[in-house]
Amino acid sequence: MRLNFSNVLVDAKHRLEKLKQDYDDFKIYDLGSFSLNYLTPKRGFDQQCQIVYGPDPRHQLDIFYSQVAKASRPLIVFVHGGAWSHGNKKDYHFVGQALASHGYDVVIINYRLAPDYIFPSSVDDLHLALDYLLQHQQQLNINTEKLVLMGHSAGAFNIMSVLYRQDMPVALADKITAVIGLAGPYHFDYKNDPLCADAFDQELPYPAVMPYYFVYPNQIKHYLLIAEHDQIVAESNAIDFYAQLKYHRNHAEMVIIPHTGHLTMIASLASLFQPFFNTQSEVLRVLEDALSPA
Repeated sequence: MRLNFSNVLVDAKHRLEKLKQDYDDFKIYDLGSFSLNYLTPKRGFDQQCQIVYGPDPRHQLDIFYSQVAKASRPLIVFVHGGAWSHGNKKDYHFVGQALASHGYDVVIINYRLAPDYIFPSSVDDLHLALDYLLQHQQQLNINTEKLVLMGHSAGAFNIMSVLYRQDMPVALADKITAVIGLAGPYHFDYKNDPLCADAFDQELPYPAVMPYYFVYPNQIKHYLLIAEHDQIVAESNAIDFYAQLKYHRNHAEMVIIPHTGHLTMIASLASLFQPFFNTQSEVLRVLEDALSPA
């Protein structure tokens, strides 16, 4: 058999390009998520990955099916952070495992990233993913009757924004039981912000963007979790948003997670850290509160 050297060279070029892209995309906290995922148990759940929910290559989601599912089959949709410019669902295997091991089915989505795609692209993508889950729930073997949105950092902004910035169909809005924001930025000025300026139109004033300004009365439960030592997202984001929710007589609960910073808050959700932090126990508590009969 003759070896086709041109094909070998093309394949090698593609591999080198992939390695370069992986290197360019790498951030220091990727090492932490890689380690967490490596140490996370691979039992207690079934998994379906790379489910396509839209036309862009980033429009993919993974589902973690609990093997000890609660009778009502509640579904959590988790949205990762990364200043709207970084992150991947594969980095949050530990989140899917932690929640699935306690009876929750979990969806983790990818979305388009800045600077190629700026606001509202990531929010539009979440809306698209939710609509896909609703329309294909039987095919996917999930239940969207008790839907909880949860996000960390930029992901927390996305879940609040999809609730308050989108013309969400009533059929979908009625499915959302609760939203859980971890270290979320809900009320800040991104003008020339060194971390996320590239994620927003700098000509658009922040009151035209921040979910704080679009709150309306509703029956959805809101849980705002704050990292005690967060040096990236100011505590005022949650405090201001909490006050706005209360002004509209919405449900709102604010919880400070002790001994955590911006990144350790999400990392400490992993089962590995359950003995040392109360992040997981607080998330499970608010989930029970949100989903318990009124």
